[in-house]
Amino acid sequence: MKRVILCPNPYRDKGLAAAKAAETILKNAGLTTLYCLPFKPEGGEAQFGVPLRPLQQELRGSDLVVAFGGDGTILHLARAASMRGVPVLGVNLGSLGFMSDLELGELDLLKNLAAGQYRRERRMMLDVSVWRDGRTVYTSGALNDAVITKGAMARVVRLQVTRGEDQLGIFSGDGVVVATPTGSTGYSLSAGGPIVEPTAQNFVISPICSHSVFSKSFVLSAAGTVTVAPAELNRKQVYLSVDGGKAFALRQGDRVRISRSRYETELLRLTDKSIYEILRTKMTGGIGHEK
Repeated sequence: MKRVILCPNPYRDKGLAAAKAAETILKNAGLTTLYCLPFKPEGGEAQFGVPLRPLQQELRGSDLVVAFGGDGTILHLARAASMRGVPVLGVNLGSLGFMSDLELGELDLLKNLAAGQYRRERRMMLDVSVWRDGRTVYTSGALNDAVITKGAMARVVRLQVTRGEDQLGIFSGDGVVVATPTGSTGYSLSAGGPIVEPTAQNFVISPICSHSVFSKSFVLSAAGTVTVAPAELNRKQVYLSVDGGKAFALRQGDRVRISRSRYETELLRLTDKSIYEILRTKMTGGIGHEK
């Protein structure tokens, strides 16, 4: 571990204060650091008082990206980092932060990077595409989930879900979430889906506000392709959103295809927190639980 990219979300890390504190710790440990932003902020880049470099360019030759923000910041970085084989270490400046390893008060642990005192976790990702009239009109990668959901004015949508030649069912309600194990603690959980160990290899399929008492979540192996298709659109609006990103409008006859990606997101861990400890702390505040 020699060259570290500091990647702060400027709306979470005001004035890049956390990133600058981390820079001091890492430089004292003998590591080289540089700054990249996950996206272009309002007001331009000169306001931060540090040299900023293009993320895509600097991923080449770097050993680690340290993301300062919430899980959304990690999701924003995941695809680019995974394609370059660069691991991500999250510093949580948000509310929950299931993917982040460090809290703001634990920055001093960054010095352990120089000594190789860390572990790696590989997280399954998804390839998501939309097939329309015999061609692909949309592609994206996902660390968390692909969500097919109704528009603001639609009352109920009917979505046909298949895996290979097998039909899982036609779900009637607000939509469907197809999540990775990492994403099982996100929208899928809010929709009533199960919590799956994040290093597992599964599809987690959860209906959103189903209009049937028999609609349950499915946990499937990561083999094959899951296809979600609007059973009927007519005047109803149905959208695809990947990892909480910009919605893509689906048309009658569209097929959303979701398969396991050949890329994986590698998360770096400096603490020994388990997913169960994180869940207890983040979702219950530790009330009624002992370590």
